[in-house]
Amino acid sequence: MVGRKGGPFLSARGGVYGNGPCDGGSPGDRHPGAAADEERAARLDRLEELRRRGVEPYGGRYPRTHAAAAVKADFERLAGQRVAVAGRVMAVRSHGRATFADVHDASDRIQVHLRQDVLGEESYGLFSLVDRGDIVGVAGEPFRTQRGEITVQAQSWQLLAKALRPLPEKWHGLKDVDLRYRQRYLDLIVNPDVRRAFTLRSAVVGALRRHLDGLGFMEVETPVLLPLAGGAAARPFMTHHNALDLDLFLRIAIELHLKRLIVGGFERVYEIGRVFRNEGVSTRHNPEFTMLEVYQAYADYEDMMHLTEETVAAVAQVALGTTQITYQGKAYDLAPPWERRLLADEVARRAGVDVTAITDDAAAADVAARLGMALDRAPTAAKVVDKIIEDYVEPHLDGPVFLVDYPVAVSPLARRRPDDPALAFRFEAFVAGREIANAFSELADPLDQRGRFLQQAAQRAKGDDEAHVVDEDFLTALEYGMPPTGGLGIGVDRLVMLLADAPSIRDVILFPTMRPR
Repeated sequence: MVGRKGGPFLSARGGVYGNGPCDGGSPGDRHPGAAADEERAARLDRLEELRRRGVEPYGGRYPRTHAAAAVKADFERLAGQRVAVAGRVMAVRSHGRATFADVHDASDRIQVHLRQDVLGEESYGLFSLVDRGDIVGVAGEPFRTQRGEITVQAQSWQLLAKALRPLPEKWHGLKDVDLRYRQRYLDLIVNPDVRRAFTLRSAVVGALRRHLDGLGFMEVETPVLLPLAGGAAARPFMTHHNALDLDLFLRIAIELHLKRLIVGGFERVYEIGRVFRNEGVSTRHNPEFTMLEVYQAYADYEDMMHLTEETVAAVAQVALGTTQITYQGKAYDLAPPWERRLLADEVARRAGVDVTAITDDAAAADVAARLGMALDRAPTAAKVVDKIIEDYVEPHLDGPVFLVDYPVAVSPLARRRPDDPALAFRFEAFVAGREIANAFSELADPLDQRGRFLQQAAQRAKGDDEAHVVDEDFLTALEYGMPPTGGLGIGVDRLVMLLADAPSIRDVILFPTMRPR
């Protein structure tokens, strides 16, 4: 806390701190239009000036007593008492021997007031070397200005970190979407709505855990590195373990290890974990994403439907305070019960196709040709059915709605319906035309499961690198006997998208996968 002699306090390049009125006026950009490299050079000059005056620009621990929001919330009790706040300077308005600054922390913004007659010439003068973006600590007494704004009257202040790069211009914000995702830390600094989205994400994950824990489920952790990538139709990432001289895969699903735990005697388990799929990037897909998978012994997909709608509604209630949400301008009510629709009926109505007749690649090719489908590889039953659902059915599933009873051809891990062996006890849940959950009555018959794995292996031999692999260890586990089981997977990122009203999955993943520049 040092300074220079009084008088008009100017930046190192001669510009005034701001153009707003003394008491909380509209903050201006301190260096409008300055090139970033020029501004960085000027800030480096100010950094050296600070050190020349004996100030370390990167301080240690600061004894903060209150967050900004707490000072505002408890103002009546704190008025006249000494508090210490800390945060990033987002605006400075200097008026000779008095300066107002807006300091932002994780909780809120608070105004601070610095006066030369309180701080002394040296300490007050040093504030002329503070830039927008610098991190400071300020200690003093809260008071209310003539305009009614709660403000901390600084009795002392300390520079905690000097920002060498300027923040994006205040009023235009950070609008380069690519830059926002690449430099998420910058996005979080200047866009409060972004911080709120990730605060919401944390609340959603916490609410999922508490809800499932309350239902008697046990959270577990299973391997991410696997000798085989199974449990889903997806292309995996591969790596190599040097010490074992072993090729390994990042998991594409959590399913098969959780089922092993059901075999082992745990009756209710779940995992919230990262999953990796070597696929394209879109508003709904990121190669690295978060899944919740839940397995319950002595249950079926009807139980999983109830669990899905109850869990999503409970999480919305905790995170938002309501089950009534708005997503991209349209209102939805997530309260149970959700609508149920038969997949076969929807496909027949929307595409004019009998989905139960797509049992092999030849039938799939015929349907693909008739519908004029554009596929990136040879048509298989799984690919064609998925494409029909995506193109013809999903856009009409406003929901919340369960699409029920999928063909066995696209459900290699789900139990067959005994009344129609071409269909499986499987559903997917949709809201706003987007899938958020997938669930089965799990296939417990090891012989049927082996046969389906072999069918998938035949698809892989034909070039489908997303087909399931034959997992002998999982088959061995099934041969020891797995009780009737219901399994559920919820895409955590997509659930957060829905509750945060985010149009892209990148808006709810802190550091999405990006192509290097």
